[in-house]
Amino acid sequence: MKYEGQAIQCSMLEGGIVELRFDLKDDSVNKFNKVTLSELTDVIGLLKADPGVRGLLVTSGKDCFIVGADVTEFTEYFKNPEEQLTEWLLQIDKLFSTVEDFPFPSVAAINGFAFGGGLEFCLAASYRVMASDTRIGVPETKLGIFPGWGGTVRLSRLTGADNAIEWIAAGEQHGADAALKVGAVDAVVPPGDVREAALDLLGQAVAGRRDWKARRLEKVSPLKLAPTEAMMVFEGAKAFVAAKAGPNYPAPVAAIEAMQRGATRGRDDALAIEAAAFARMARTPTAYHLVTIFLGDHHVGRVARKLAKAGGKVESAAVLGAGIMGGGIAHQSASRGTRILMKDIADTALDLGMAEAGKLLLKRVERGKLTAEAMAGVLARIRPTLSYGDFKAVDLAVEAVVENEKVKRAVLAEVEDQVREDAILASNTSTISITRLAEGLKRPENFCGMHFFNPVHKMPLVEVIRGRASSERAVATAVGYALAMGKTPIVVNDCPGFLVNRVLFPYFAGFLKLLEEGVDFQRVDKVMEKFGWPMGPAYLLDVVGIDTAHHAAAVMAREFPDRMAHPARTAIDAMFELGRFGQKNGKGFYAYVPDRKGAPKKEPDPGTPGILAPLARADAAPLTDADVIDRMMLPMVIECSRCLEDGIVATPVEVDIGLVYGLGFPPFRGGALRYADAVGLRALCQKAEALKGLGRLYEPTVQMQKLAEAGLGFHQENQR
Repeated sequence: MKYEGQAIQCSMLEGGIVELRFDLKDDSVNKFNKVTLSELTDVIGLLKADPGVRGLLVTSGKDCFIVGADVTEFTEYFKNPEEQLTEWLLQIDKLFSTVEDFPFPSVAAINGFAFGGGLEFCLAASYRVMASDTRIGVPETKLGIFPGWGGTVRLSRLTGADNAIEWIAAGEQHGADAALKVGAVDAVVPPGDVREAALDLLGQAVAGRRDWKARRLEKVSPLKLAPTEAMMVFEGAKAFVAAKAGPNYPAPVAAIEAMQRGATRGRDDALAIEAAAFARMARTPTAYHLVTIFLGDHHVGRVARKLAKAGGKVESAAVLGAGIMGGGIAHQSASRGTRILMKDIADTALDLGMAEAGKLLLKRVERGKLTAEAMAGVLARIRPTLSYGDFKAVDLAVEAVVENEKVKRAVLAEVEDQVREDAILASNTSTISITRLAEGLKRPENFCGMHFFNPVHKMPLVEVIRGRASSERAVATAVGYALAMGKTPIVVNDCPGFLVNRVLFPYFAGFLKLLEEGVDFQRVDKVMEKFGWPMGPAYLLDVVGIDTAHHAAAVMAREFPDRMAHPARTAIDAMFELGRFGQKNGKGFYAYVPDRKGAPKKEPDPGTPGILAPLARADAAPLTDADVIDRMMLPMVIECSRCLEDGIVATPVEVDIGLVYGLGFPPFRGGALRYADAVGLRALCQKAEALKGLGRLYEPTVQMQKLAEAGLGFHQENQR
């Protein structure tokens, strides 16, 4: 047989073997979109009807196998009623099961990577051969769902329930060795040999030297677990995963429950259980919001990659300042293959910077994520220096010295004289105006901001700040460098605090007003952590550093006095005056003592209530937890709207991605503006009206009021 489609091509090889090749035209990757699934339906029908077929080889014509389902298309299915969504899933299950039930063996040759539905299709084949540099996995729980095309059924029967639970609940990628060890694949070969090895294995099965029918029987039968053993495996896993995932992420536990209910059933009954459970998860707000984050990330990435084409390539970089931030930037740059000079004025500082990079790399070695040889290679790409001797070779230099405008101006002016005229300069600043910093430069058009977040190796966001004089080339080069570092860059127009800190400090201002009314700071932390924040505002201030927050709050108050100035002494002021700087010196709102690994462990500090008591009013009205959430979240949402009105960022998507990636805003809520849309802008404006006595911090923007009147949200979509 022969088939030539837009996504699939088939050809007959020797001995009755058909090669089915996924090769989606006009796309860089293969994915299960409507075209691919439609053509797969046609091809499977042809294979089923052809009596001359003796074996099926499944390959890819691209550098990867299949990345999974096309989320941009299939989110439309998620809007359907559960029954309709379940029926759609069962249709795809039937397609995959037909491949599994063919009267001849099949082998999937997996190259590059196979994720989600791509791996699930491979699981339906009789055997799987994997290239040694390939990665596979089922990441669906990170989207608030779980594998819905047979993944819970086939993976548990191939690898055992415990391995399947680990793979599905965590949603991580796995290398070839791990996949072979658990039985997810049958062979691992060098990358260039994967097709031939798969073809050889298929030949053995066709010739009867492999009992492929026994393998199929294992996959279509109930799971081989005794009742007591099954109860221990599934119930223990549910308790562990529920505690780790938390109540806001139900998909991992739902996946285990589907596996447990299907364990005693044959394949088709188990698939029906999986489909129904998947449909329930797909309709949850968590899935909706996590998918919007996924799509938002792709949108931001596309915008960044397009912009980066207008910039220069950064083959050699430099960082000025070898502190924690400078060392983190150097580590991230070198880890991703870009050579970097790390300059400071003292050997001790350089030693600290290299130690920071070495510490981060050593952790990866200890976790098996990096070899010792690779670690040495990364460190070799970082060159500590006290001089500007090699700065003429630098394409981009990041200034990361102390957050002091006078010092930054001096360092930037100095380094400008040492680099080529076409080199780009960037300042890693969290609050200082890029436009003002550019005033002291000879070539301000070659200057922009690059605001990294601490810790650099963990926080995905980089704000690239466009000053008034910044050229498109400067901004584009910085964006390209951030992408090369594995970061998510968002271009922000210059303003005090840029995007993330500008919207963070109204949130802190809401917190300080609550303390002024005598609300217990620990209660506020607990309420906001229950809301979904990784840490409450008091704990976050301790982690940021009270001294850092005190400085930044003064900048924001000066620039936005109508809503960020505080007429009276605040809790931040009181902590700062007492030298309680948070985690960095062991005392802030909380006390910190080293745990067994030396990390700061938070403990209640009996002295804190006495420090805060004189700042509180005695006549404040009691507040419910819902009141606390409104008092905290409204200022942040309103300031996000102001940033859109002022043109600081281009779209609501960038606001939401910026807050999730830069602040740890609860992903299951989709970002501050998705949260606002979920509550409803009309309801938020009504809440704000009730709080107008607290000042402009709680005054809705014109944008919010217009959208509320029109019954729309920030994202201009039908609200769920």
